Amino acid sequence: MTSQAYLSDLFSLDGRAALVTGGSSGIGRAIAGALARAGASVVVVARKKDQLAETVEELTADGCRAAWVQGDLSNRDGIRAAAEEVAGAHGEPDILVNCAGVNLRPPMSELDEDVWDTTMTVNLEAPFLLGQRFGPGMAERGFGRIIHITSQQAHRAFVQSGAYGVSKGALESLARSQAEAWSPHGVTCNTLVPGFVMTPLNARLSSDPGKVEALAARTMVGRNGLAEDFAGAAVFLASRASAYVTGQSIFVDGGFSTH
Repeated sequence: MTSQAYLSDLFSLDGRAALVTGGSSGIGRAIAGALARAGASVVVVARKKDQLAETVEELTADGCRAAWVQGDLSNRDGIRAAAEEVAGAHGEPDILVNCAGVNLRPPMSELDEDVWDTTMTVNLEAPFLLGQRFGPGMAERGFGRIIHITSQQAHRAFVQSGAYGVSKGALESLARSQAEAWSPHGVTCNTLVPGFVMTPLNARLSSDPGKVEALAARTMVGRNGLAEDFAGAAVFLASRASAYVTGQSIFVDGGFSTH
């Protein structure tokens, strides 16, 4: 077997279907592109039509199979509607990537119920409900991959973590619960933990050059993260290569968490 054939067999996503929430910008868009270029048929779910259309147009122009569904993940009805539209129009996914998120972090003394509810719904309840919708089917078919995108705030208080940190910590616990339930049936569930990544979600910090420089200095590689840094890890976790990796939090942070 040639090295190319070996690697293709190990990491190829040919014949797989993937759903990526938040896949029209930032880390989600990079992951959607990586899965599609590895052979998966990818459906991207997000709120903004123009960004969705632009993402899918880029992928199809590159010879990939991709489609989009506009969905509002800030309420249960919207989450369920998006899931059914994906399943009805594009089939049941083998790979679920939960990347959609909101990053509302007022000071703790100003954290109100609306911010709490919105944060928990988008960052935690949507991954839970989508897992409940698609995880059992993956288990019945004997193959599935669930990948959550969490945060340093799941492990440490950092820059007014507030409800955001709570939601991401709970999301890692959700991954372990999903792994316990479905891994015996071929469904792995893991999280990718970014460091500071220059994406629209982090616009507040990205706009401060001093903070950007200080955060880069905290890494071991000497720079902040880029969305494309997640491509390889996502393909690995989505592929056959990761069959014995489940319930794990994998840090993609340039050593930020250990420095």
